[in-house]
Amino acid sequence: MMSFSIPHLLVFLAVVVLIFGTKKLRNLGSDLGSALKGFKKAMNDDEVENDNKLDKQ
Repeated sequence: MMSFSIPHLLVFLAVVVLIFGTKKLRNLGSDLGSALKGFKKAMNDDEVENDNKLDKQ
């Protein structure tokens, strides 16, 4: 079985940075963060809406 250690992960990260560049990785991270934030907001909005429906009943 193959195990990953810290040096393996650092080499992998260096290769990814060389291939994609830091600007593209920053944009990708920003887009991913925005997507997660939107997902969490939608989940919270749905929860509040369900709570409001239960209160009205």
